[in-house]
Amino acid sequence: MITVLIERHIAPGMATTYDNFARKILQATVTAPGFISGESLKGITDPNVRFIMIKMQSQQDWQAWLTSSQRREVVSLLHSILVLPEKITLLSHGG
Repeated sequence: MITVLIERHIAPGMATTYDNFARKILQATVTAPGFISGESLKGITDPNVRFIMIKMQSQQDWQAWLTSSQRREVVSLLHSILVLPEKITLLSHGG
């Protein structure tokens, strides 16, 4: 199992728009093979920084979802409200 941490910096004033897009992306991710769980968080000191944590069965499952046309289509809606490209970090569990 892996955890994927996605960091997004949204433009000021775009929180509601982002939240609507993020909900659609998470709904789509739930259908991806290997999906276990997902969580959406926002920064305490900077509420325009958002984090998505996704647990997937394997790195291969994540790569398949990352490169899928379904994800590209949904995430493309976000690009206009991001001030930086999204940052994706893959994390493993244990030592």
